[in-house]
Amino acid sequence: MLNSSAERPIAVIDSGVGGISVLRELTALLPEENFLFFGDEANAPYGTKSRADVCSITVNNVKRLIADYNIKAVVIACNTATGASVTVLRDMYPEIPIIGIEPEIKTAAFSSEHPNVLIMATPLTLSQPKFIYLKNKYKTRADFRLLPCPGLMELIEEGHLSDDLLKNYLKNLFAGLGRNKFDAIVLGCTHYPHIRKSISEFFPGIPIYDGCHGTAAETRRRLEESGLAEHSGHTGTIHFITTADNPKFCKICQMLLNM
Repeated sequence: MLNSSAERPIAVIDSGVGGISVLRELTALLPEENFLFFGDEANAPYGTKSRADVCSITVNNVKRLIADYNIKAVVIACNTATGASVTVLRDMYPEIPIIGIEPEIKTAAFSSEHPNVLIMATPLTLSQPKFIYLKNKYKTRADFRLLPCPGLMELIEEGHLSDDLLKNYLKNLFAGLGRNKFDAIVLGCTHYPHIRKSISEFFPGIPIYDGCHGTAAETRRRLEESGLAEHSGHTGTIHFITTADNPKFCKICQMLLNM
């Protein structure tokens, strides 16, 4: 039994193991916190579902985590789920810090003088009102090329991080871009940072941005602001949960966490 509000765990939720990229940043910034990583593999992928379905799934998952684990905060480590549900969840649970993630479009847009920016994401993320608003906010600062990546999240979930299957997928994906030259790349899915090295091989020297560190920094700020930050002086714990029957889930999560 945890003895104080500060000791209660922070839930980090995703459709699978992609959100480990966010958890990695969280544990670096908040080493004393206890984390519960929740991978909803039974309902994955989210990126091909309707916005309403993703919202319903995410709300139900958060309800379960609050009831079963007495969590003190929620980090939605999924761009698709953030866009579909973060506003609803904040209305439902105003007393709980709920932090979402969004593509690092602003940083990419200001990375040079009117850069040409490639944004990679799931088809649903690219159609979300939250994403469209963010892109339009900086449209005078940069030119954006949107690249839907159906099936990429599933490849990463299956452990294809640098093999020929992944590289052939990326080769075919990027072939459709023609001779476009890009000044920056935005990873709009938390799975994609796990294959940053493989992506960079097709765009040598081009900066690649994601929202993982910014989400971790915002989580730290919100915890301090609400008086929920843990300052025990001890390294916190990490507990992994999946909704699927996947005995390798914890092992995969640990491997990605230590990359």
